[in-house]
Formats: sequence, C-alpha cells, structure tokens
Amino acid sequence: MLIIPAIDLKDGKCVRLRQGDMNDATIFSEDPGAMAKQWLAQGARRLHVVDLNGAVAGKPKNEAAIRSIVKSLGTELPIQLGGGIRDLDTIEIYIDAGISYIIIGTAAVKTPGFLQDACTAFQGHIIVALDAKDGKVAVDGWSKMTGHDVVDLAKKFQDYGVEAVIYTDIGRDGMLSGVNIEATVNLARQLTVPVIASGGITDLKDVEKLCAVESEGIMGAITGRAVYEGRLHFGEAQKLADKLSKAG
Repeated sequence: MLIIPAIDLKDGKCVRLRQGDMNDATIFSEDPGAMAKQWLAQGARRLHVVDLNGAVAGKPKNEAAIRSIVKSLGTELPIQLGGGIRDLDTIEIYIDAGISYIIIGTAAVKTPGFLQDACTAFQGHIIVALDAKDGKVAVDGWSKMTGHDVVDLAKKFQDYGVEAVIYTDIGRDGMLSGVNIEATVNLARQLTVPVIASGGITDLKDVEKLCAVESEGIMGAITGRAVYEGRLHFGEAQKLADKLSKAG
C-alpha cells in the first residue's frame, strides 16, 4: 500500500484547498521542490502533484514549479501529475520532462475520445481521476455534477487502457473526516486495474482501514491536509502500511 503525499500547486506555491474551493486555500510552502524532497526523505515512493490553476484554466499554469519538483527529485521518485491536461502535446511535454504518470480528470469525462487516444499513445502512463459524490461523477473542479455513474465510467476507462483509477469522495476531501472505505471498495471490486483512494485520510486508523481492504484492489492512498497540518506523520503512515501489507 502506497501512501502518496500530495503537492497541490496554486500560483507556484504548495497549498491545500478546502473542498476544492480556490478561494479557500492554505499555503504550506513557497518552495515546491524543497517540499518534494521532504517527502522523499520521509520515505515516499510516489508523489501526487496537481496544477490547481491549470485545472481551472484548462491548460498548464504551474510549469516552472512542476519542473522544479522534477529537478529536485531526479529519478528517485515517480510523479503522477494532473490539472488542466487537455491535449496529447501537453502529455508528451510532461513525460519528456520526467513525469511518470499523467492524470486526466474532467477531460476524460467530457471528451472520452481524448482519454482513449492518450492511453493508446502513452501506454502505461495514463491514470484517470474520478471525483464523485453519492456515486455520481463531478467535473470542473467539483463545480458541476454529472449524471454519470462512477462505476460505469471507470469500467469504460479501464477498457481504454488506463493504468489506475484515482477515486475521490468529494464530500470528504480536505475535511479530515475519514475515508469513504465502502465506496472505494465497491469501485475497486468491479475493476481489474488498481484504485488509488483519495480524500479524507486523517490518521493512522484510516491507514489501517485501507490496508485491511488492500486485497480488493486498492494500491494506494493520497494524503494532503492531514500530513501538512501534522495530524498524520507521513513516515509513520508509510511504515505502518508496509508492515500491514506484509502481514496480510
């Protein structure tokens, strides 16, 4: 089980949003490269990076910060990156720059042909992110709900050839209210590609709960606010996950 620290970028700084609200951001660091090195030093084996301005604009907006993260890590830590990635040229630029996995979210739902083309052109590098509430998918930074069932969409995208599905319960993200284990497991059971849980991790108990269902197809969990605010010590969380994974 990978515990994956998140670096959310807004105006070149590391921030966390409360429930996706760009106007409700807490700045945790003004040096994204140094923050990435900190997570590497604590034992991270993958990093989750989101270009928040890019997600709003529909095109990359924090390229300098992203390149500083890649430069600071070299090849030591795979990076999964999302936010405003809407065309194949952008994917190619980021992969050439050293990004391991590209996350496609809103664009996958709105233009599934793009996701299919991306999976074909960059096999092994594409992850789809599905944000849902009550089983229905949301797009545009959670501002719009769709009528799409999250399981149905995930199955379709799995057939396209995505590497994994990031599942976020948008009712819990950034609220430190615990992971929606039931919904995450329900999705993972119906897929053959792994699921990465996101949203709501608060403490070691959440890590224990996720590790208990790892065998259902949950390969990792993204954590943000809890590790930045000191409620969850990242190194301890990954060590516990490793221990429980071996025990299981």
